[in-house]
Amino acid sequence: MSQSASAPVGGLKIAVYSDNQLVRNSVIQALGTRVSTSLPEHEILEFATGPALRLYLDEGRKVDLFILDGEAVPEGGLGIARQLKDEVFNCPPVLAIAGRVQDNWLASWSRADDVVLHPIDPFTLAAKVSDLLTKHSSLLS
Repeated sequence: MSQSASAPVGGLKIAVYSDNQLVRNSVIQALGTRVSTSLPEHEILEFATGPALRLYLDEGRKVDLFILDGEAVPEGGLGIARQLKDEVFNCPPVLAIAGRVQDNWLASWSRADDVVLHPIDPFTLAAKVSDLLTKHSSLLS
Protein backbone atom coordinates (compact mmCIF):
# COMPACT_ATOMS: atom_id res chain seq x y z
CA MET A 1 0.00 0.00 0.00
CA SER A 2 1.19 3.46 -0.75
CA GLN A 3 -0.39 6.71 0.20
CA SER A 4 -0.47 8.95 -2.83
CA ALA A 5 -2.05 12.14 -1.58
CA SER A 6 -1.83 13.96 1.68
CA ALA A 7 -4.86 15.23 3.51
CA PRO A 8 -5.27 17.29 6.61
CA VAL A 9 -5.98 15.45 9.85
CA GLY A 10 -9.67 14.59 9.81
CA GLY A 11 -9.84 14.60 5.98
CA LEU A 12 -11.59 11.91 4.00
CA LYS A 13 -9.89 8.61 3.20
CA ILE A 14 -10.62 6.83 -0.07
CA ALA A 15 -9.35 3.27 -0.52
CA VAL A 16 -8.62 2.29 -4.12
CA TYR A 17 -8.17 -1.42 -4.84
CA SER A 18 -6.85 -2.75 -8.15
CA ASP A 19 -4.01 -5.04 -9.07
CA ASN A 20 -3.42 -2.75 -12.06
CA GLN A 21 -1.31 0.34 -11.35
CA LEU A 22 -2.77 2.07 -14.44
CA VAL A 23 -6.29 1.73 -13.02
CA ARG A 24 -5.18 3.09 -9.65
CA ASN A 25 -3.43 5.99 -11.38
CA SER A 26 -6.55 6.76 -13.45
CA VAL A 27 -8.64 6.96 -10.28
CA ILE A 28 -6.08 9.11 -8.50
CA GLN A 29 -5.80 11.53 -11.42
CA ALA A 30 -9.58 11.74 -11.82
CA LEU A 31 -10.16 12.55 -8.16
CA GLY A 32 -7.30 14.95 -7.48
CA THR A 33 -7.28 16.09 -3.84
CA ARG A 34 -10.90 17.26 -3.62
CA VAL A 35 -13.96 16.19 -5.63
CA SER A 36 -16.28 18.94 -4.46
CA THR A 37 -16.01 22.28 -2.72
CA SER A 38 -18.64 21.04 -0.26
CA LEU A 39 -16.35 18.20 0.87
CA PRO A 40 -12.99 18.31 2.62
CA GLU A 41 -9.80 17.25 0.87
CA HIS A 42 -9.22 13.52 0.71
CA GLU A 43 -6.34 11.12 1.00
CA ILE A 44 -6.19 8.23 -1.44
CA LEU A 45 -4.90 4.91 -0.16
CA GLU A 46 -3.78 2.45 -2.83
CA PHE A 47 -4.10 -1.31 -2.44
CA ALA A 48 -2.84 -3.79 -5.03
CA THR A 49 -4.04 -6.90 -3.16
CA GLY A 50 -7.11 -7.92 -1.21
CA PRO A 51 -5.04 -9.08 1.78
CA ALA A 52 -3.36 -5.65 2.04
CA LEU A 53 -6.76 -3.94 2.09
CA ARG A 54 -8.12 -6.34 4.72
CA LEU A 55 -5.00 -5.91 6.88
CA TYR A 56 -5.46 -2.13 6.80
CA LEU A 57 -9.07 -2.52 7.96
CA ASP A 58 -8.22 -5.18 10.54
CA GLU A 59 -5.87 -2.66 12.15
CA GLY A 60 -8.95 -0.53 12.85
CA ARG A 61 -8.13 2.18 10.36
CA LYS A 62 -10.87 4.38 8.92
CA VAL A 63 -12.03 4.55 5.31
CA ASP A 64 -14.81 6.82 4.02
CA LEU A 65 -15.20 5.25 0.57
CA PHE A 66 -14.01 2.13 -1.22
CA ILE A 67 -13.33 2.13 -4.98
CA LEU A 68 -12.89 -1.49 -6.04
CA ASP A 69 -11.85 -2.80 -9.46
CA GLY A 70 -14.10 -5.65 -10.48
CA GLU A 71 -11.52 -6.72 -13.07
CA ALA A 72 -8.70 -7.16 -10.53
CA VAL A 73 -7.01 -10.56 -10.33
CA PRO A 74 -6.71 -12.93 -8.63
CA GLU A 75 -9.35 -11.43 -6.33
CA GLY A 76 -12.01 -9.30 -7.99
CA GLY A 77 -13.25 -6.12 -6.41
CA LEU A 78 -16.88 -7.22 -6.58
CA GLY A 79 -16.21 -10.19 -4.32
CA ILE A 80 -14.36 -7.90 -1.93
CA ALA A 81 -17.30 -5.46 -2.04
CA ARG A 82 -19.68 -8.23 -0.98
CA GLN A 83 -17.33 -9.27 1.83
CA LEU A 84 -17.00 -5.67 3.08
CA LYS A 85 -20.77 -5.15 3.07
CA ASP A 86 -21.24 -8.41 4.98
CA GLU A 87 -18.44 -7.98 7.50
CA VAL A 88 -17.74 -4.28 8.13
CA PHE A 89 -20.09 -2.68 10.65
CA ASN A 90 -21.65 0.46 9.09
CA CYS A 91 -19.67 -0.21 5.93
CA PRO A 92 -18.76 2.96 4.04
CA PRO A 93 -20.02 3.28 0.48
CA VAL A 94 -18.50 1.09 -2.22
CA LEU A 95 -18.01 2.25 -5.80
CA ALA A 96 -17.31 -0.67 -8.12
CA ILE A 97 -15.46 -0.44 -11.41
CA ALA A 98 -16.98 -2.97 -13.82
CA GLY A 99 -15.58 -4.15 -17.12
CA ARG A 100 -18.82 -3.91 -19.09
CA VAL A 101 -22.47 -2.95 -18.75
CA GLN A 102 -23.44 -6.62 -18.60
CA ASP A 103 -21.62 -6.84 -15.24
CA ASN A 104 -24.11 -4.51 -13.53
CA TRP A 105 -26.02 -7.52 -12.16
CA LEU A 106 -22.83 -8.69 -10.47
CA ALA A 107 -22.28 -5.23 -9.00
CA SER A 108 -25.83 -5.41 -7.60
CA TRP A 109 -25.06 -8.82 -6.10
CA SER A 110 -21.91 -7.37 -4.51
CA ARG A 111 -24.08 -4.68 -2.87
CA ALA A 112 -21.91 -1.92 -4.36
CA ASP A 113 -23.52 1.49 -3.87
CA ASP A 114 -22.70 2.60 -7.41
CA VAL A 115 -20.80 1.50 -10.52
CA VAL A 116 -18.56 3.05 -13.16
CA LEU A 117 -17.23 1.27 -16.22
CA HIS A 118 -13.78 0.73 -17.67
CA PRO A 119 -12.32 2.78 -19.26
CA ILE A 120 -12.74 5.25 -16.42
CA ASP A 121 -14.33 8.56 -17.34
CA PRO A 122 -12.83 11.09 -14.89
CA PHE A 123 -15.92 13.33 -14.79
CA THR A 124 -18.31 10.45 -14.12
CA LEU A 125 -16.00 9.00 -11.47
CA ALA A 126 -15.58 12.33 -9.66
CA ALA A 127 -19.33 13.01 -9.73
CA LYS A 128 -20.21 9.57 -8.35
CA VAL A 129 -17.54 9.80 -5.64
CA SER A 130 -18.84 13.24 -4.63
CA ASP A 131 -22.43 11.95 -4.48
CA LEU A 132 -21.51 8.89 -2.41
CA LEU A 133 -19.37 10.86 0.05
CA THR A 134 -22.03 13.56 0.42
CA LYS A 135 -24.80 11.01 1.06
CA HIS A 136 -22.63 9.04 3.47
CA SER A 137 -21.56 12.12 5.44
CA SER A 138 -25.18 13.28 5.73
CA LEU A 139 -26.13 9.89 7.17
CA LEU A 140 -23.40 10.23 9.81
CA SER A 141 -24.47 13.73 10.86
